[in-house]
Amino acid sequence: MRKVTGLIGYPLGHSVSPAMHNAAFKKLGLDYEYVPFEVNPEDLAEALKGLRALHVAGFNVTIPHKEAIVPLLDEVTKLARVIGAVNTVINQEGKLVGYNTDGAGFIESLKEDAKIDPKGKNVVVLGAGGASRAVVVMLAESGAKSIVLSDIEADKAKKLSDYIDSYFGNGGGSVPPNSPELQRALDQADILVNTTPVGMKPKTKVSPLAKQITLPKKLLVYDLVYNPAQTQLLKDASAAGCKTCSGLGMLVRQGAIAFTLWTGEEAPIKDMYQAAEKALY
Repeated sequence: MRKVTGLIGYPLGHSVSPAMHNAAFKKLGLDYEYVPFEVNPEDLAEALKGLRALHVAGFNVTIPHKEAIVPLLDEVTKLARVIGAVNTVINQEGKLVGYNTDGAGFIESLKEDAKIDPKGKNVVVLGAGGASRAVVVMLAESGAKSIVLSDIEADKAKKLSDYIDSYFGNGGGSVPPNSPELQRALDQADILVNTTPVGMKPKTKVSPLAKQITLPKKLLVYDLVYNPAQTQLLKDASAAGCKTCSGLGMLVRQGAIAFTLWTGEEAPIKDMYQAAEKALY
């Protein structure tokens, strides 16, 4: 019998995950299918009951459910608990177990796609939501020297920074968006990571950074947004002479880890990358 996997989030018009995973299932000859399930925030608990009743093999979790889903699951791994967000769920005979593959996927992409090791580096991270938590925890665990956070919700950024500092000792504090403090942090940074959805299709002409913020040439600018492939932030960074990297690599690599969790098979990363790029362009 065909096994069903999928993606829950809202909205889902931007996702290339179905194309990516279905190409991987086809490549390995597995009788699996990946389906998008658009779930409103207020319907999350009921949606989980439905997915359990449908005996889905597992599913991915995206904006805005990554944090809200944690208390609704039967079990959550230690890493996902530390991060405070789940992006992958396995259905173990009716028991829903939450994982976080975002952080590991991001670090792999940073090293393999952007050719930079975060160890000893100063990092500025825009956003303090579920995706940010995964990125920041793994940056801290990977030995980043300092991590400065900036979010429109100042309290959220401060809480996450304090949490990282208490857990790992390398929190660099929080600064207001598009402020002189943010500019100073960027001037000292090696890596800038955008974890916000700003710039995502269809609103492709906006950037999370205001025009008055300048990007130093030495910066690597990594945007988790992968649709469009060249966000406004990445265009501005390229124009400033910075090295840039799209979030497509993170999407593929976190997806590959999830694929293995669901199937027990090694993911065909090259095929997943090609399918994701094809769906994107």
